[in-house]
Amino acid sequence: MKLLAWLAILLGIIFVIVGIIYFITPAHSLPSFFPGFDASTAKTHLKHGIGAIGLALACFAFAWFNTGKKSSQK
Repeated sequence: MKLLAWLAILLGIIFVIVGIIYFITPAHSLPSFFPGFDASTAKTHLKHGIGAIGLALACFAFAWFNTGKKSSQK
């Protein structure tokens, strides 16, 4: 289970980086493998950034709940 937590943290960091790239890079300057690299899709560009940050938060929450203290059943 710790492997899944570390994988979720790694994916969360990657999604944070992708989200930051979406926010600070103009749409026409994005790498071609990023969705939304067309300059005419400014709203899609913003939505992809918000989505990437949301996925990062979900990965971090998964890792947090996966590594928490295990409760004992009585």
